[in-house]
Amino acid sequence: MLILRRKKNESILIGKDIRITVVESAADGVRLAIDAPRQVSIIREELSNAEAINREAISSNATSVDQMIRRISTLRQNNEADKESSKEK
Repeated sequence: MLILRRKKNESILIGKDIRITVVESAADGVRLAIDAPRQVSIIREELSNAEAINREAISSNATSVDQMIRRISTLRQNNEADKESSKEK
């Protein structure tokens, strides 16, 4: 994982055609502007996780509600751990 420090209005480039610019930085979070080609999907991680849970729930592999609850609990714990490690940096 690459960790970069950027200030307001500074950008990073991913490849030749994706630019991420810091629009605002505050104590409660950072606002980013992402300029990318239309074919590049951009989605918040928590929505991607919810989508995966929904797909799993409707698939034939989902055998019980308990499995889904454990999966959601694990995702929440991982998300909280990520937030805590971000605060420490």
